[in-house]
Amino acid sequence: MAAEIEPRRLFEDLFRAAVAAADPMEIIPDFLPARPKGRTVVVGAGKGAAQMARAFEEAWDGPLEGAVVTRYGYGAPTERIAVIEAAHPVPDAAGLKGARRLLKLVEGLTADDLVVALVCGGGSALLPAPPSGLRLEDEIAVNEALLASGAPISAMNTVRKHLSVIKGGRLAATAHPARVVSLIVSDIPGDNPALVSSGPTVPDAANRQDALAVVEAWRLRLPPAALRHLHSPQADAPTPDDPRFAGNEVHIVASAARSLEAAAAAAQAHGITPVILSDAIEGEAREVGRVHAAIAREVALRDRPFRKPVLMLSGGETTVTICEKGGRGGRNSEFLLALALGVEGAADIAAFAADTDGIDGSEENAGAFADHTTAARLRAAGHDPKALLARHDAWGAFNALGDLFVPGPTGTNVNDLRAVLIR
Repeated sequence: MAAEIEPRRLFEDLFRAAVAAADPMEIIPDFLPARPKGRTVVVGAGKGAAQMARAFEEAWDGPLEGAVVTRYGYGAPTERIAVIEAAHPVPDAAGLKGARRLLKLVEGLTADDLVVALVCGGGSALLPAPPSGLRLEDEIAVNEALLASGAPISAMNTVRKHLSVIKGGRLAATAHPARVVSLIVSDIPGDNPALVSSGPTVPDAANRQDALAVVEAWRLRLPPAALRHLHSPQADAPTPDDPRFAGNEVHIVASAARSLEAAAAAAQAHGITPVILSDAIEGEAREVGRVHAAIAREVALRDRPFRKPVLMLSGGETTVTICEKGGRGGRNSEFLLALALGVEGAADIAAFAADTDGIDGSEENAGAFADHTTAARLRAAGHDPKALLARHDAWGAFNALGDLFVPGPTGTNVNDLRAVLIR
């Protein structure tokens, strides 16, 4: 049966299965907290926050109020929870206004009140909240430096939470003495809830020395005001043993691991044997692509470490260090272009990679499709695939071939889905 499956249709089925496993309408009802004596206030942020808000509204039996911040174009119809749209991946004034509104919503609450935090990937950029002495322009500059650095998301968010008055558990600390229940859709390799959207309601043990170590290790060029703040005790974030967090609850309601398992089940339904390599792969997108290509060639040529036909699945979040500007494309398309070059000349290898939130980088595609003929087809169309990869123009490569994958916003975000089919 595997030989009869059209790869593109298979990959689209896998993507739908992975996204469905993280659908807020399906998962939120299983994590509803007990109703409080007092008010129920909902706050949240991320590229799927509006869909999480809508799902919570439908499932909650009682009065509630609140607001969430999401990316422009990612809104959803809600009745009692306001949806604020702001810029991503670079913050803007709308996000600053949204962050201030969330902080205001949780001020002055009592021990009888409940705060429900709906958090998913993307909230770090959507909740700019610079501390005293920094401006929005400084936070934008910090974000741009982080995005261009190639640093893993865990390192980036360690810096972000020490340059904010809302991240690093500070939103939950402001809500004290109200009980805070965080429902989190994880896009972080390893699923540390304190790193999702830089943990507005979940503290962790990282301190400002750790943030400074990231700055040094990745040679970040930050604004002077940001560096001064990181050297100041005012940058210290609350720690997990802070009594203000006692009694709070944190639930990972969806993750890359669960979505990969759903994709694997979809592959089995098509008669294909799936192998999950990892749900937490990080590193340079092109290098991860080359490693996947090497494994795929080994399977194609020698039936090891897996026997073909087989579908290799992986998740996590790769990075792209910008060495030469001028191209367009995100980490998934860059992964695929590197993989396509690596499997050129092999037979019956097809691949797919996409961000489960529906956007890869700054364009409208979530990812793309590739196979062992991609590089040759690019040359036949007058393009040099190696040059395109060198200038980070993987979007241009796959756009030229008509191989972009554009599903639109999905309403959730559990990071990347990568699939390599060897027949």
